Amino acid sequence: MSKFTRDYIYQTAKELSNWGRWGKDDQIGTLNNISEEDVVEAGKLIRKGKVFALGLNLKEQIQSGLFGGRWNMIHQMLATGTDAAIGAQDGDGKAYLRYADDAINLPCQGSTQWDALCHIFLDDKMYNGFPATDVTVQGAKKLGIEHVRDKMVGRGVLLDIARWKNQEFLPDGYAITPDDLDGCATAQGVKIKKGDFVIVRTGQQERCLKTGDWTGYAGGDAPGLSFETARWIKAKDIAAICADTWGCEVRPNETDEANQPWHWVVIPAIGISMGEIFYVKELAQDCAEDGVYEFFFSAPPLHIPGAAGSPINPQAIK
Repeated sequence: MSKFTRDYIYQTAKELSNWGRWGKDDQIGTLNNISEEDVVEAGKLIRKGKVFALGLNLKEQIQSGLFGGRWNMIHQMLATGTDAAIGAQDGDGKAYLRYADDAINLPCQGSTQWDALCHIFLDDKMYNGFPATDVTVQGAKKLGIEHVRDKMVGRGVLLDIARWKNQEFLPDGYAITPDDLDGCATAQGVKIKKGDFVIVRTGQQERCLKTGDWTGYAGGDAPGLSFETARWIKAKDIAAICADTWGCEVRPNETDEANQPWHWVVIPAIGISMGEIFYVKELAQDCAEDGVYEFFFSAPPLHIPGAAGSPINPQAIK
């Protein structure tokens, strides 16, 4: 579609809103679409015992500070083998315990991660009508990542858009449409169901890994989901949407009147959990080889009360 207005964003948010759908106190949004029976059925998708880790190497230098001043992980050794070898850890001439120890410093959304429902505001409101002011310097009083720590499990589906289009990677600025999502699913012989965790592969991340060039990955131009896929997400009643890109939606954005307009709708209005920067190379290759694009999926966030996101290492098990 042609560039749309800010009014159209608000109109779409109102039309697709899930506020109150699961009660006025709901804090997990579309994860309500997953039933216990769904989890049991998802477990039956494990047939080969093959496990794919979908978390990007945390030492990849993907952050460029284009958004929010995020930085790449800082990994610091607090104690090393050298300390042990020279006796620095001994006391009174005795080796009490010789060890290695370390620490990391990482923005919660600095690599493969979930966005919490408190991450994006629609004006002064969050999902379900909670006020944005509920997020303070102490963290989120509502919609923090801790509320979904036992919910991120179920049936996963990979939609390999790049491979379906016979491309190594989609070009920056390519807007994936609802027809693309449905066409890819049909070609792969997989049906999107209520409560699914849908993962979209554009190939952009693999391009960066191949070239060693992450310029613009975090906040620059990228292939991604078009604004109209918000309607697809609502209609399908999926549990979560994920991608191998920094922000899931297409960049440059499809409007000049808002930054990340799709985010304005899908998180605060629809209440969907969003996963970003997923590493899917080996999973995609295996799916292409055996023709099976569904799997058991598990990606619990860290238990960080009040956090607006969490690093994860998702698992796809076939």
